[in-house]
Amino acid sequence: MNEVKLASDTAMVLSAGLGKRMRPLTATQPKPLVRVAGKSLIDHALDKLDAAGIEKAVVNVHYLADALEGHLKVRRKGPAITVSDERDCLLETGGGMVKAEALLPETFFCLNSDNIWLDGPVDVFHELSLAWDAERMDALLLMVPHPRAMNYRGDGDFHLDPVGRVTRRKRGHVAPFIYSGIQIVSKRLLREAPEGPFSTNLLWSRAIEEGRLYGISHTGLWFEVGEPSAIRPTEEWLPRA
Repeated sequence: MNEVKLASDTAMVLSAGLGKRMRPLTATQPKPLVRVAGKSLIDHALDKLDAAGIEKAVVNVHYLADALEGHLKVRRKGPAITVSDERDCLLETGGGMVKAEALLPETFFCLNSDNIWLDGPVDVFHELSLAWDAERMDALLLMVPHPRAMNYRGDGDFHLDPVGRVTRRKRGHVAPFIYSGIQIVSKRLLREAPEGPFSTNLLWSRAIEEGRLYGISHTGLWFEVGEPSAIRPTEEWLPRA
């Protein structure tokens, strides 16, 4: 798989949220600095980027931003990090990407800073790159089937058709795939975006209508680490860092 070229050398790491579900651990630290298996959540994500060969990361900050910025300056050697400052206003996932747009190339990876996963035979960034087609796609989401989603107790998010096009779960039903928080994004997805805070779901809905939102199924394991109670079960799967 080494011969597969990465779709981008840059990733945006979404790190500005308030981490309310992770309280009380986030009363005095931002959620990306919560430690799991001896390592902060954001370092789990950044280490995966670095190992895959992704050279640059744009990290947005808002809640307890000084602590997160200080950690990144002291602890990180790779990838090279640029901060997108949202101290004045928390912009949510979609607004955060729009705020950072000038710092991002035409195609970029985007991932949540609280993601923990184990790769399958291929790391997720090369796996996504292999399936990426900029002519057909505005975004390509990494999906997780329920049996590979550790600690997850929800009803799923999406369906995939035979060629990978995405549709949403209908209310009152179960969908077979959970969004992992990892995707490839084309700036075409961000066109004519609203100002201020908004969710990426707004842009995904348009892409679904246009038949340009796609997904692939993750071949490894993925861990939902949204609450303090999920930390210990996750650590049981992971080696100490």
